[in-house]
Amino acid sequence: MEGIEGICFQIICAVGNARSLYIEAIQEAKQKNFEKAEQLIAQGEASFVEGHKAHADLIAQEASGTSVQVNLLLAHAEDQLMSAEGFGILSKEFIDIYRQL
Repeated sequence: MEGIEGICFQIICAVGNARSLYIEAIQEAKQKNFEKAEQLIAQGEASFVEGHKAHADLIAQEASGTSVQVNLLLAHAEDQLMSAEGFGILSKEFIDIYRQL
């Protein structure tokens, strides 16, 4: 798959993986496995960066004058990107709370 569709699926896969890792990190923290939780957060952040970079490349393409057609797939990819970002933030907060309990 090439073009915008390929980039959208790249974003969706990377940030979907990140979100899953963030959720798994919360579950590990709930079991008091904080070292494992931190490892999962780091893996999630790395995966999120992959998706964010693909999105940033689209923005750079648009900024350079090459129009990017916005469609439902791109809107979904951006929605997943923002969702994963929120999960990342909240997962760190949950881990901190579980440490305090």
